Amino acid sequence: MNKFAIAAAAATALTFTMVNAAFAQQTTQAPMVVAAGEMTKATEATSDTWITTKVKADLVTEKGIPGTDIKVETNKGVVSLSSTVTLTSAQKKLAVDIAKKIKGVQAVSADGLKSE
Repeated sequence: MNKFAIAAAAATALTFTMVNAAFAQQTTQAPMVVAAGEMTKATEATSDTWITTKVKADLVTEKGIPGTDIKVETNKGVVSLSSTVTLTSAQKKLAVDIAKKIKGVQAVSADGLKSE
């Protein structure tokens, strides 16, 4: 009977040891991976925001252009310029040239700029 009690106690101890080991294992999750398309969208959005900010800053600091009156929008590297005030042909050309010089600009649309 004594051998049976020792065997039962040993079996119970081993069982608890194995259960504890199973619960103690750390589970590691796979690292989060962003889908390539989502990363591209985020990169484009960041680039477009940067381009818009840079074009706007350069227009505002340029003398002879009403930079604060020119609206700048960028979509996939294409910059669209528009205004509510009338610009001279020279001002319109200068605004387009400034936008074209910015890194990442694919094209510039000045259809929204009012000119004489």
